Amino acid sequence: MTKRHVSLPPEAEEGVTAFIERVDDRLSSAEDTCDVVRDTLVDLFGDRDAYERWQAGGDVTPAERVRLQGYDPCNATLESEYYAEKDEQQYKRSKHLQWLWRQFDDTPMADNIAFALQFRQMLANHLFADAGDNLRLFKGITFTYGHNIEIGDNTVVHDDVHLDDRGKLTIGDRVSISDSAHIYSHDHDVVDQTHVDNYHTIVDDDARVTYDSMIRAGCRVGKNAIVGAKSIVQGDVPDHHIAVGSPARTVRVKPGWESVADPKEDKLTNRAEERRIEYDLPDDIDVFDEFQRDLTPPDGVDAPGSDN
Repeated sequence: MTKRHVSLPPEAEEGVTAFIERVDDRLSSAEDTCDVVRDTLVDLFGDRDAYERWQAGGDVTPAERVRLQGYDPCNATLESEYYAEKDEQQYKRSKHLQWLWRQFDDTPMADNIAFALQFRQMLANHLFADAGDNLRLFKGITFTYGHNIEIGDNTVVHDDVHLDDRGKLTIGDRVSISDSAHIYSHDHDVVDQTHVDNYHTIVDDDARVTYDSMIRAGCRVGKNAIVGAKSIVQGDVPDHHIAVGSPARTVRVKPGWESVADPKEDKLTNRAEERRIEYDLPDDIDVFDEFQRDLTPPDGVDAPGSDN
């Protein structure tokens, strides 16, 4: 269905543009990113008076202090911060931008589509490894780091999508990712779930990943392909194919593309090992096992990473 053009009234558009350009300029400068994120969130949440009262030494309750401190991403931790193999240098800035993205989505302005899409496009330009033009990034999108995501032009990512870039995630041009889809680039060992393998996951040009579906790490959704609703993709979806089910299988080629598509397969071919991303942990890292379990199986098979 063709969309209709919608725009804000000129005065509202002027205010939106001025605000986004101001944040963009500050993020592009040498200014500390924590300061930019903190100031932006304080103003978006309408807490400037309380923040300045606190900074001037005025009385605040413990709850108010926690809230006011929380606008500064340097006072917060995210789950991905605990991942041992992350690039510490890249993550430092990515975390701050991701905090701004997530907290912005909790403001009333996140539901103002004309404003929110422009704001997230600006953030994507700073956060992603590569952000195309005319992105439509809707509410509730989450990612692991952000800096391992490449996304092409004219792509839409709808509400509550998870883009896992613990490995690497490449999304092409004119891709559509529907609500609540999950796309992964890391996986855990079946015996030792603390052992993580990272992969390069690809959603190619003109593909559609429909709602509530999951793409497993290291898979490729081919050009002009479709992944049906609630499907679980555990291998490569060929170009121009429609894949559905759990696990997903190709059920047909898109009408009109038969002459350029590969024949339909009985099952999807998993090529994840070809897209594995190796990593080394620093020698001085202080690692811990949050589960503290005995992983020695009764049949004597060693868990990954074992010295035996």
